[in-house]
Amino acid sequence: MAKKKEPKGKKEEEPKAAAPRVNVENREISTELQESYLDYAMSVIVSRALPDVRDGMKPVHRRILWTMWEAGLTHGAKFRKSATVIGDVLGKYHPHGDMAVYDALVRMAQEFSLRYPLVEGQGNFGSIDGDSAAAYRYTEARLSRIAEEMLEDIDKETVDWNPNYDGTRQEPKVLPAKLPNLLLNGAVGIAVGMATSIPPHNLGEVSDAILHLADNPKATTHDLMEFVKGPDFPTGGVIYDKKAITEAYVSGHGTITTRGTAEIKEGKGESKHDYYIEISSIPYQVNKSELIIKIAELVTEKKIEGIRDVRDESGKEGISIIIEMKSNATPQKVLNQLYQYTDLQKNFNLNMLALAGGLQPEVMSIKDVLAAFLAHRNEVVRRRAQFDLKKAEERAHILTGLSKALSIIDKVISTIKKSRDRDDAKVNLMKNFKFSERQTDAILEMKLQTLANLEREKIENELKEKQKIIAELTLLLKSPAKILQVIKNEISELKEKYKGDRRTKVVASGLSEFKEEDLIPQEETIITLSQGGYIKRVPPTSFKTQGRGGKGLIGSDVNEEDFLINFMAANTHDNVLFFTDRGRVFQTKVYEIPAGTRTSKGKPIHNFLEVPTEEKISAMITYEKASDGNLTMVTKNGLVKKTSLKEFGNVRRTGIIAIGLKKGDQLNWVRLSSGDDDVIVTTAKGQSIRFREKAVRTMGRVAAGVHAIRLKGGDQVSSMDLVPKGLKNARLLVVMANGYGKQTPITQYKTQGRGGSGVKTAKITAKTGQLVAAHIVDAEEELLALSAKGQVIRTKIATVRIASRATQGVRIMTLNPGDKVAGIICL
Repeated sequence: MAKKKEPKGKKEEEPKAAAPRVNVENREISTELQESYLDYAMSVIVSRALPDVRDGMKPVHRRILWTMWEAGLTHGAKFRKSATVIGDVLGKYHPHGDMAVYDALVRMAQEFSLRYPLVEGQGNFGSIDGDSAAAYRYTEARLSRIAEEMLEDIDKETVDWNPNYDGTRQEPKVLPAKLPNLLLNGAVGIAVGMATSIPPHNLGEVSDAILHLADNPKATTHDLMEFVKGPDFPTGGVIYDKKAITEAYVSGHGTITTRGTAEIKEGKGESKHDYYIEISSIPYQVNKSELIIKIAELVTEKKIEGIRDVRDESGKEGISIIIEMKSNATPQKVLNQLYQYTDLQKNFNLNMLALAGGLQPEVMSIKDVLAAFLAHRNEVVRRRAQFDLKKAEERAHILTGLSKALSIIDKVISTIKKSRDRDDAKVNLMKNFKFSERQTDAILEMKLQTLANLEREKIENELKEKQKIIAELTLLLKSPAKILQVIKNEISELKEKYKGDRRTKVVASGLSEFKEEDLIPQEETIITLSQGGYIKRVPPTSFKTQGRGGKGLIGSDVNEEDFLINFMAANTHDNVLFFTDRGRVFQTKVYEIPAGTRTSKGKPIHNFLEVPTEEKISAMITYEKASDGNLTMVTKNGLVKKTSLKEFGNVRRTGIIAIGLKKGDQLNWVRLSSGDDDVIVTTAKGQSIRFREKAVRTMGRVAAGVHAIRLKGGDQVSSMDLVPKGLKNARLLVVMANGYGKQTPITQYKTQGRGGSGVKTAKITAKTGQLVAAHIVDAEEELLALSAKGQVIRTKIATVRIASRATQGVRIMTLNPGDKVAGIICL
């Protein structure tokens, strides 16, 4: 049978190769997704987002520092373009985005981001206003001095190494890190399903905690918190609640409330007496420009009222945000609103999450972090000692061979001369003199100048030195205590080298209990109040001591229609009760009273107290928060009343009733009494009465009181004071309207029954004027007398004559025509 022909041009098809066999595994898709996601998550956690507890570095930061160290960009080197550094990091170790690497380098150079910057930058590296850094082709960088401490000894086999991404070179798994960078500079990172947020701390405090833990391994976190007070932010500010801070460091997570530093000052507006708020620091990671914009928006939206202008006067000296107040504003109220509505108060959410051993993410207490750092340094110091010992032994071995060779130099030279070549000489030296191979190589490379006596002596001295080092390192490696001492010595040296003052202030109380006085220093002050309702507080040092009889200084810039009616000494943290002539009481804090100068007019009291315009403040008292006792009140018509201070513990802003006055009477005097005091009341016409406080029963707030003294025609009460129980050597200082005064021993005022007419306390004449004030004095005090027109004199009470009850006294103050004494206080 004929064979069928193939069509022309068509080749015979070759059999297809069999497809490679693939092993296919049937898996539940949920299991596959779970495992793949976990692999991805762990890669992000370990290789990107979380720092290692040992050196406090994420891989990108570690690679940047190592690249700069490898390139010789140390603190003393010239700056080099950031583009060069970024290129080296990307090409050698970190094959990711160039901007991600540059952003990491920029942050390490920003003084407002890191408490101890690891990179020194030259050029525009951004600002606290949120400005971006210049492109990396414009900026330059090198390692900071403290960064070198993180890398020192890395070339001494102190840490383990990994191949880089393409296997062409090695990179360190962790840095030797002489300092616990995790705490010094903190860390922020978001991984998959977890995040870290660790604040920066003060190097001196952390160093002290490490030294304490090294000596006391069983120390608790509470013990370590005696040294580490809390975060120390590069931007300063204030943190609150020591108890909450400690709890956060014990558990490894918690909330820390931070505030910027703000101070109320006077004299930067249209008038030199206007007030303004100066913000000199802001909370960590707050954008200054955005803060100012937010304040402006709140003013526009009228959520905050009383602000005239907001200016940024920040410069090289630091942050300075000026917030000018309107003339009718209450600065303290505005400041409270700024804390409430802006990032001037902000919570820092601490979460001390880091990689333990370089692999396992773990939330740690501050003790865990410091213990891990100590263990790391122990390993580094041990491996460094082993490296140094190895090098010292190798060098000592060679020096021993050289020394031996020099001692038999003629035989050595003879052997070399008889040898056929170098290799033959090497064999002969090793065979004849028992030199090792390394010793023999060193002998053959030895120069003729080594034969000189001085050169031989150098070899002997170096050998002795190496033998000493070997002995010391051998002992060190055998003693964990000695290794720990080396660590402590290094930490102490670094503390002295880099220590600096704490920038962030720590306030013990929390904001739930926190009052504004935590930002206000406790100091003595003087409060003055005019008849027109202008009030201020000034430091006592505004009034220097003068001689008796002088004219004094101008104490207040009151006008002709106004005059001062009340002033008193107080502490800025005291509570103040303001009593009106109608028998109502209002309350505030001393620091909330506007500060002023000696000559300033003050601010209207109605700006911060809701006092009805038809009522006048007639009496003020101050008391500490924990004070107890009674309020003893006396009216113009001679009534006295005693009420427990506890009944005034919750005074509404609109005030409450303090005494139920009868028609035509006024409440003019109030004192804080103990219950065992004597009460002494004086009148304008020079009468006085002294009676037991116990003679007045305790009454409720709405009671009218009982008679203290029976007044005769046209007379009225001019003052009231207390004589503490057991006080025998005191005097009653009385001052008359025309500037006369005297002291009379209190023993001349016998205790009487309440409600009598009393006895004469001063001889009142046209020359002296009516009696306007009286005060019990017991020690060498100073008298501050203030006139209705604002004159003030400060003089020693000892210069005021002691006289009997029925005398006129001596001139203590020379007044201008038409002026009169308004009151006195004793300092």
